Amino acid sequence: MGPVNRAHIFALAFAEITAPSMTIHTILKMGDPRLLRVAQPVTEFDTDALHLLVRDMFDTMRSVNGAGLAAPQIGVDLQLVIFGSNHRNPRYPDRPLVPPTVLLNPVITPLGDEEEEDWEGCLSVPGLRGKVPRWSRIRYTGFDPYGDPIDRTVEGFHARVVQHECDHLIGKLYPMRVRDFTQFGFTEVLFPEISATEDD
Repeated sequence: MGPVNRAHIFALAFAEITAPSMTIHTILKMGDPRLLRVAQPVTEFDTDALHLLVRDMFDTMRSVNGAGLAAPQIGVDLQLVIFGSNHRNPRYPDRPLVPPTVLLNPVITPLGDEEEEDWEGCLSVPGLRGKVPRWSRIRYTGFDPYGDPIDRTVEGFHARVVQHECDHLIGKLYPMRVRDFTQFGFTEVLFPEISATEDD
């Protein structure tokens, strides 16, 4: 099957996420040892179980206005992350859109030495934000759920989201990367314009 048809099928699958039937998983919170594991590679692609997991993850992420979600955050020990949306995210209202993506077995390569510090939150660290250094520009590779390769060069917020989500696959949460803890605190204090209900 050619790449255009693959893309069309994925677009249809993503559209189905808005269907009435939804499965919302509990998101693990910081302190749960399962968030500290190194996830296992995905070895079987284009299976019913994998597609169902991806759909469940999108349902879960959208239910809490997440910018992304990693399989370990719902207790699944696999190298699988999802991120992006076609709509503005109320938790990050000023950030550019990142295309909806399912990424398996990712590899991140920094392009250059430049880093940027910016604010991050996490569904597994609710109610808190911190300034985190990330590579400004990266190349990321991996596979989609059908086993087709993904190879993108990105920068800015897109690069930050990918690095944040992929950290979950190596047992890292963003507070572990904070360098200056004067730049870490409660969202309601740091960003009072963001509703507490949007940052659970």
